[in-house]
Amino acid sequence: MALSLGIVGLPNAGKSTLFNALTRAGVLVASYPFSTIDPHKGVAFVPDERLEKLASLLRPPKVVPAEIEFYDIAGLVKGASRGEGLGNQFLSYIRGVDAIVEVVRAFESESVSHSEGSIDPIRDAQIIELELMLSDLELVERWIEKHGKAARLGDKKAREELEFLEKVRNLLARGEPLRGKLPEEELEKLSKFYQLLSTKPHLYYLNSSEEVDEGVLMEFEKWASLRNATVIWGCAKLEMELSELSEEEAQEFMKEIGIESSLRKLIRASYDILNLITFFTFNEKELRAWPVIRGTKVTQAAGKIHTDMEKGFIKAEVISVSKLLEVGDYKLARERGLIRIEGKDYVVQDGDIIYVIFKA
Repeated sequence: MALSLGIVGLPNAGKSTLFNALTRAGVLVASYPFSTIDPHKGVAFVPDERLEKLASLLRPPKVVPAEIEFYDIAGLVKGASRGEGLGNQFLSYIRGVDAIVEVVRAFESESVSHSEGSIDPIRDAQIIELELMLSDLELVERWIEKHGKAARLGDKKAREELEFLEKVRNLLARGEPLRGKLPEEELEKLSKFYQLLSTKPHLYYLNSSEEVDEGVLMEFEKWASLRNATVIWGCAKLEMELSELSEEEAQEFMKEIGIESSLRKLIRASYDILNLITFFTFNEKELRAWPVIRGTKVTQAAGKIHTDMEKGFIKAEVISVSKLLEVGDYKLARERGLIRIEGKDYVVQDGDIIYVIFKA
């Protein structure tokens, strides 16, 4: 199952514009709230210089980059946790993704209204944060009630879980964000098992005009750092316009005006917060980059290529991208003994080139 990110934010923050730029999906972009009702799904290719260099070396007929899924989720409003603006429906969509990209508006526009009447990125981000926390608080209260009954009957495990959830409830009730307050293993548990929204890996896209206000950016980055969240600055409108050009035209335009694509930074940051790494495969037909969670064993990686490879796995030939590029030839790398043989317990490393030997 592919990992995914949900794009969230207040209405008219630029979510669908960013989604279009990332995925070229052509979602409706409108200057009124809730133009997106059902979440739209799209994929974005992960930029990787290693893949480009391998393609130049190996010259395969087809090159397939790694990709990650994004969902464009309708704008949340103040009171979403109480059902305002179809809030409960939209919050349920966020529970289904693995991480959150929050678009925060930092641009002025007479033609695009702001739901709060003025531009204030930290205030807007706090609105979303509060709604996620209030939704989580309601859910935690239900779990406490459930575990409380079992704890009163003498269930030791339920009592331990009850103590943990009461700690979480107290943080949420005080309005303290769980990210930055709890260790990673507890956050992961709350996200995966209890499906708490405010614990999901989170990054911010500060959607500005073509020139960012450095003061606003620095202030927002300081605020986000207290929540262990990365901030990417960019202009979603410009990025969407660039996405409609060819790669060469877009690169030339960015070079002329002296900017770097914020999309490349955002996709890489999204890849990182999902804890993904990349391995590569190639044959006479194609060169492909595969995303896997850090810590994945080679048998599981083989299963991504084809289920038969995982079932009939015998061994894998492995060489790092850097070593192959250094040698410049796969056959020569084999002759020099640079290709390792790894068994089923091998943990895939970022940048591995893997050839799976299996019994059909």
